[in-house]
Amino acid sequence: MISQYPSLVPIEAAKAGFRQSIPVTGGASAPLRPVLVILHQETSSPGRVGNALRALGHILDIRRPRFGDPLPDTLDAHAGAVIFGGPMSANDPDEYVRREIDWIEVPLREQRPFLGICLGAQMLAIQLGAKVAPHPEGRAEIGYYPVRPTAAGRKLCPLWPEQVYHWHREGFELPAGAELLAAGGDFPNQAYQYGNATGLQFHPDVTTAMMCRWTTRGHARLDTPGARPRHHHFEGRAVHDPAERAWLAHFVDGWLAREPMPALAEAAE
Repeated sequence: MISQYPSLVPIEAAKAGFRQSIPVTGGASAPLRPVLVILHQETSSPGRVGNALRALGHILDIRRPRFGDPLPDTLDAHAGAVIFGGPMSANDPDEYVRREIDWIEVPLREQRPFLGICLGAQMLAIQLGAKVAPHPEGRAEIGYYPVRPTAAGRKLCPLWPEQVYHWHREGFELPAGAELLAAGGDFPNQAYQYGNATGLQFHPDVTTAMMCRWTTRGHARLDTPGARPRHHHFEGRAVHDPAERAWLAHFVDGWLAREPMPALAEAAE
């Protein structure tokens, strides 16, 4: 269970400790709810997304369902949830993959902020009835590639980076009822929004250390058609990372500010 990961703080203890550290007007104190973070490998990290959430004052409730961690029945105790990427496919038959896809129904039903990154975005697409599949010509996006924000994407975040970092060989259809936020080349659907849920095909979470690790341990994948050579990853980071980092900070702040629409307000319309 969660206690097997020494870096994790039990949620109730974390909330209690944090309750004393967030000042509010009038000298009182109030907690910021933790953000649920779902990872897929023992060595995985929430990277820059985790850093951005911590900078806003949120504790991270990190869980790895692949290794037995449970998922909550409700997000009432959380500010939002993020499912990160991983080397597995959203189409894999593994029990934990199917369980995560099914669990996404919780934030959708409760209209809580949900973010899927790469694999997480593909899981969200499947939960919404869309297909996830490899590129028909076997191409991949591994490295930096151009991204084209739509009008909806620019409304969400006015300033987008010209290129963003990718590491995937599968893509998703745009789910019915979802709004496309950004388009690409070989994989045309790069970001979308469905209510309070957002899916990103790219990786704004990747730090320099993560890029070094991925391009070293996953070096064989750089031979996939469409993948960028290793040196291009670091050259691209020097050029595009400042804009991607600024975009992420703006996105995360707005994403967590979304509130569920009260059921009574919906019924009154």
